Amino acid sequence: MELVCADERFALAGDSEGYWRIECTPAQIDAGYKFSIDGGTPLPDPRSRWQPHGVHGASFLVSDAQLQEITRSVFRQKPLAEAVIYELHIGTFTPAGTYAGATEKLAYLAALGVTHIEVMPLATFPGDHGWGYDGVYLFAPQPSYGTPVELARFIAACHAQGMAVLLDVVYNHLGPDGNYLGQYGPYFTDRVKTGWGDAINYDGAGSDEVRRLVIDNARMWLEVYGFDGLRLDAVHAIYGFEAVHVLEELASSIHAWGAAAERSVVLIAESDLNDPRLVQPTARGGYGLDAHWADDFHHALHGVTTGETTGYYVDFQGINDLATALREGYIYQGQYSVHRKRRHGRPPLAVKPQQLVVSAQNHDQIGNRAKGERLSMLLNASQLKAVAALTVLSPFVPMLFQGEEWGASTPFLYFTDHPDEKLGKLVAEGRRKEFSSFGWQSEVPDPQAPATFAASKLNWDELAQPVHEELLDWYRRIIALKASTIRAEAPAANVSCDAAAGWLAFVLGDLCVAVNFGANAIPFTLSAGTWRVLLSSIKESPGAGELGPYETRIHICSL
Repeated sequence: MELVCADERFALAGDSEGYWRIECTPAQIDAGYKFSIDGGTPLPDPRSRWQPHGVHGASFLVSDAQLQEITRSVFRQKPLAEAVIYELHIGTFTPAGTYAGATEKLAYLAALGVTHIEVMPLATFPGDHGWGYDGVYLFAPQPSYGTPVELARFIAACHAQGMAVLLDVVYNHLGPDGNYLGQYGPYFTDRVKTGWGDAINYDGAGSDEVRRLVIDNARMWLEVYGFDGLRLDAVHAIYGFEAVHVLEELASSIHAWGAAAERSVVLIAESDLNDPRLVQPTARGGYGLDAHWADDFHHALHGVTTGETTGYYVDFQGINDLATALREGYIYQGQYSVHRKRRHGRPPLAVKPQQLVVSAQNHDQIGNRAKGERLSMLLNASQLKAVAALTVLSPFVPMLFQGEEWGASTPFLYFTDHPDEKLGKLVAEGRRKEFSSFGWQSEVPDPQAPATFAASKLNWDELAQPVHEELLDWYRRIIALKASTIRAEAPAANVSCDAAAGWLAFVLGDLCVAVNFGANAIPFTLSAGTWRVLLSSIKESPGAGELGPYETRIHICSL
């Protein structure tokens, strides 16, 4: 091993554990550095903290002390039971597409009632724009969004507005372009495969140090940059067959660090397994994570409101399934899935509502449509208000996707910027094949086209238009209602529905949310207690005992 700085090379000394070291001065590496293995082409540092010249460029150091000085505060995030999460993509959230640009919108998000901002992945990826799930430098934030110092300032500004910040991290694979990690050690395995590339070696020979890399990375984002939690991408593709799964080890390590540092930190998994072990305590055989995404809610709600039955929506059968999702969290608890062609899930025993994150829209469910359509392109205004009420006022942790709150008319497409044209072409072809079950192959925009990225940027000027202003006001009111009426440790919802008549209602504490999904007025009464209409999605609510066409009505108990 050699350290390569400018035109000089310095030999490193190896030890019996496989680590190589050298003492050098800051001046020697201020202009960037790489490593050479066995005299080969110099490669960036796999633990690089800054890649300003891209995934193949030189690595640079970052001052942890400088970053920690910016983010040091006494901020404590709200518990998940009281949270409203807002997912955003730095590159498309604002015209600037930078941390500084996003900072200018924080007062708006605080006024909306957001408690947690969830940022899509920042680990350095190829090119200037992309979703971030093909990152290859886990410790180095994407340079096109701004410097590490600017990222720290963004997080500090979020805290100043009373909002926590969660980071989406990818520990199931690395992208193909600029991925030199495998040349430094046994970081990958060919015993299993992910849908995106080689799986990470979490249980084979040498895996102790692989786990250390990932846990150190999680610690860095929390300790150095000041993030308040992590969203763990696609944990169903994190394979480990040892007695202690890497997710359990990660959760144990991070929670122990948080307790010692007097920091509240959360770990939220993305998973399509419907597996309660993710959030159950380790004493009961679980992994000890704080929460996980619950896709059944999204799929059932999307199917009811749009009528779509292609792809995985074939598994969801209308209002009755939506009622099950609201009541129990999971729809699939071990029964046969037509889409998967096998049984799926298990009962969510002892899973609390605040351990499930639900959404009507997110980057996956919008961006993984061929045309990137938001619900605002598929539904009318009354339907959008119903979606908002069912999501935000559900017993679970609601998450919004950027622009959802005003019914943004811009799509969120899948976009990439691979400098390697051959790779870019393969990505585009793969996207078309991916949509075969939906019948969308011919409708997929080229991910590499600059216009695909440009079309995905939010248009903030829409907020001046009455139709968007009205929906935004509705979101603000129901988020405020959630904050004022729903308390921690919320009980399960009491759900009623009539699929034939087309209505659904649920009672949670002192609130009742009733929705008519049909085009005709229907009889509807609350049989127990004294209730009054608090909010209605249509300006003039019909007479007592009726729920108008496509109307959402929110009642509050007067007792």
